[in-house]
Amino acid sequence: MASSVRAGPRLRRAVASGELARLPAGLRAELEAALGSDGALVPFSLLRRLHGALREAGSPLYLHELLEGSEIALPENPELVARLERIKARLANEEYRRMTRNVTGQELNRYGTLADFGRQVRSVKAVVITIFNFIVTVVAAFACTYLGSQYIFAEMAARILSAVIVASVVGLAELYVMVRTLEGDLGKL
Repeated sequence: MASSVRAGPRLRRAVASGELARLPAGLRAELEAALGSDGALVPFSLLRRLHGALREAGSPLYLHELLEGSEIALPENPELVARLERIKARLANEEYRRMTRNVTGQELNRYGTLADFGRQVRSVKAVVITIFNFIVTVVAAFACTYLGSQYIFAEMAARILSAVIVASVVGLAELYVMVRTLEGDLGKL
């Protein structure tokens, strides 16, 4: 715990110039002795007495003005220094945790996480497979009807017309099934 102050230039100047002449001689001598020593450490007890003497004398000087530029002298205590360092480190860690509380390591970029990207790829893959399946089914229905109708119709126009009608019916049936499936998937969302 601090018990003294390292005197600043304002307090030294006040003692050297005689601004404190109204103070009791014993107090002035004690103050001069404290300022004359190495490091110029002034104990708090002496500062309390100086404050009381300034008030009694009705001096225009105030203690806070005299202590301007002074520093509190902390004793060198390795245990205290280590404890302060631990407290500083703990506070820094708490502040870091508070700042990074809502940050996740899964960020891919500003568009979303890696899991979102995987879901989007699976969704696109499902759509591509569905479209490919639709096209293959309609083309297969057209080809089967065109080749099978050669036994019924002799003319090319009738064969093509019947193949287009069957492919259209199969395509509409496929679309109906896809819409019902999408309705079910969208209903789950």
